[in-house]
Amino acid sequence: MNSPVPPREPGPDDGPGDSGHAHGPRRRDRHGRGMRGPVAPPQVPLAVSRSEAFDDLVRDSVGRLERRWPQLSGVEFAVQEVPRSDDGELDEQTETVPLGRVAEAGGGHPDRIVIYRRPVEIRTRNRDERALLVHEVVVEQVAELLGLAPESVDPRYGQD
Repeated sequence: MNSPVPPREPGPDDGPGDSGHAHGPRRRDRHGRGMRGPVAPPQVPLAVSRSEAFDDLVRDSVGRLERRWPQLSGVEFAVQEVPRSDDGELDEQTETVPLGRVAEAGGGHPDRIVIYRRPVEIRTRNRDERALLVHEVVVEQVAELLGLAPESVDPRYGQD
């Protein structure tokens, strides 16, 4: 006849979720190794993906411009990984890859400004350079949409 396994005393490696039973859930193996928790809490930049960080840069730039240009509230801003060649977005004569584009829409659809993440990332070495280039691209696209010079959209354009 098998006797039931008696509960064990909680040890120093037991967490709040451990049951104290010999066969209960364990966070670490018998050598004290194993998962201890997430590598970084969600609010730490380490836990943010590159695409999420890029989206944040675009949002920050648009937010700065919307305070000065309230008519941008009706414009849709989007991020795509790369431009698609089937849309004719690649300039085949100069072989340059665009960093963004304006898609003026009609028929009740909002105008749209698209920023291309990978071409911007390739041209920058760090987050500060990336933030500056993202803002410049957003300013240029907004200027094109509004029919203005980039310097009139953002007076600091080109000065950084």
